[in-house]
Amino acid sequence: MKFWNYLDELKKEQSATMNAIQEVLNSGQLILGEKVSEFEKKFANYSQTKYGIGVANGTDALFLALKALKIDNNSEVITVANTAVPTVSAIVSTGATPVFVDIDPQSLLMDVNKVEQLITSKTKCILPVHLYGQCVDMEPLKVLAKKYNLYIVEDCAQAHGASYKNQKAGSMGDASAFSFYPTKVLGTYGDGGLICTKSSILSNELKSLRFYGMKEAYSAETHGYNSRLDELQAAILLTKFKHINHYIKRRQEIAAIYDNAFSSLPLQLPIVGNNNEHVYYQYVCRHTKRNKIVAALKKQGIPVAITYPHPIHLMSGYSQLGYKIGDLPITEQAANEVFSLPLYPSMPNSDIEQVIKAVQKTIKYV
Repeated sequence: MKFWNYLDELKKEQSATMNAIQEVLNSGQLILGEKVSEFEKKFANYSQTKYGIGVANGTDALFLALKALKIDNNSEVITVANTAVPTVSAIVSTGATPVFVDIDPQSLLMDVNKVEQLITSKTKCILPVHLYGQCVDMEPLKVLAKKYNLYIVEDCAQAHGASYKNQKAGSMGDASAFSFYPTKVLGTYGDGGLICTKSSILSNELKSLRFYGMKEAYSAETHGYNSRLDELQAAILLTKFKHINHYIKRRQEIAAIYDNAFSSLPLQLPIVGNNNEHVYYQYVCRHTKRNKIVAALKKQGIPVAITYPHPIHLMSGYSQLGYKIGDLPITEQAANEVFSLPLYPSMPNSDIEQVIKAVQKTIKYV
């Protein structure tokens, strides 16, 4: 068994995928062609925004969104330490200082009630991470952003199609960043990212930034970067985009099967926030004896992921930020207790049953 596997999915979609690739190869346009443009429009519309800007990966999507909003070395960005490294890497790459807020003990997402106390004269942006497949409680953040004149950049790398109060992830801030890394809810067979925004001004700025700061060939109007969604990957994404609702529905079905099977166990299951539609990028459980459980499951052939075992504020790579053990107690506790079970759309039913039996057996004896 594998924690994630794309091969069965590829078998079902291979003909359409190969035709899309061949169409690009035959087009004579390999960079920023019609496929990128088409995907940008379709995904932006799906995410209830106006403009999509395809970039090389999800990290660049965050970085360029922040750069376009003039986040720099005089800025502070409030975010969480319970996230993937790229969230913080993007902030630091702009020169800005990440300021970490603790997480809600139930959802494991940003504790929005603790954000205001961290706002200073240097705060320029709040960066909520829609982790594991569901959205942060956005209304309080929007109130704070308006009160203190702050930007909101949504990290949507794990939340394609998730919604909060019928608003899609990516539609609630000034800009939002998506990743199409292969494991994502909508993933390609390589790397890719996209920024969504409702601002035409920001969209134009981002299109320039991703292409060396140019608005016309061979003439940079500002310092820019080389970060473009590949035409081939855009073509693949267009074929897979047709199935996004199926992918999400199947993830939700598997999560419901797990919920039903584990409801009576002394195991904390994923908690869906009020007004949220969860798309279950990860099925994250919690237990105080996490390490014993993970070891026992692995002995039974069940692959388990821990997202994330090391809070970013305690990583040596970010020691310059000055955080220490105890600064984010809920984040630190979660890092010692969370683990994710296999869950992906083409996961065989036999694997689901094997996971259930192994978890039930293991929890009984820990």
